[in-house]
Amino acid sequence: MSRFMKARVAAVDQLSSSVRRLTLVPADETSPFTPFSPGSHVVLGIPGEGRVCRNAYSLISSPDDPSHYCIAVRRQPVSRGGSEAIHSRVQVGDELELSPPANLFLPHWQARHHLMLAGGIGITPFLSYLPELESRGASWELHLRSQDLDVARFPEAAPYLASGNITQHRLERPNLKALLARQPAGTHVYLCGPQAMIDAVKEAARELHWSLARIHHEVFAAPEPGTPFTAVARGSGVEVAVGAQESMLEALERSGVEVKSLCRGGVCGQCRVEMLEGEAEHRDAFLDEQERASQRCVMPCVSRARSQRLVLDL
Repeated sequence: MSRFMKARVAAVDQLSSSVRRLTLVPADETSPFTPFSPGSHVVLGIPGEGRVCRNAYSLISSPDDPSHYCIAVRRQPVSRGGSEAIHSRVQVGDELELSPPANLFLPHWQARHHLMLAGGIGITPFLSYLPELESRGASWELHLRSQDLDVARFPEAAPYLASGNITQHRLERPNLKALLARQPAGTHVYLCGPQAMIDAVKEAARELHWSLARIHHEVFAAPEPGTPFTAVARGSGVEVAVGAQESMLEALERSGVEVKSLCRGGVCGQCRVEMLEGEAEHRDAFLDEQERASQRCVMPCVSRARSQRLVLDL
């Protein structure tokens, strides 16, 4: 049985030339949305050319009101189908597949101070943090670096703009080391944005002798293209050609093979499957070096094959 439900697009708002905000409500009013926690994401199924493209998006609406979900989607210059469809084809009244919320990025509530650093559309998970941080009386600050996306365009940010806790960096790059150096003891840092930004913050933290256990990050990046290959689900008796522009997970789903998944970005480990034959090209951030070298398991959401075929225990 599919874990996806149907959601109806109730509103579409253009926040910038490249960012759209969707408001989703249950297509079946007798089946309400699941409550969610700050930092949660959903997987949205968007019909494309001959397939359904499934991408993970952070929920930006308040966890206090699960009557609707809101997401914001940046139009990618090179789209595999999801962002392009949302910007060019999705309209009010359309019905889309929607997974229940999952959370891999929950705030550490015991932190003395919460420092959120976002690059562009990476602001999205933090918009659901703000209501809970405020209700708990927590100490927080949010920094957004973006030239074209104004934090004030998000209705979710409106109640907090006058707090003095939100800083937008447009052309200038924030001095990350100085920013970290002035944080009080017990601060936890949350990152969402380009990998270069995440790496730079981690490097600054190392130079200041911070424990990396206080640095948390989330990235939803589309899998990189690669050489086509064949994936075989031995238990299901399915053999599927994985195209250059699709992930192994998408190809398996297209062929009717159900694979558990959450992040679809190689970080959560939910889609891990055992390999019976072949050699994988590991692209995930979950397996350790020993597990990768053993060639006994693979993360089909992002990883591909070095061999012509991969036989999976599915």
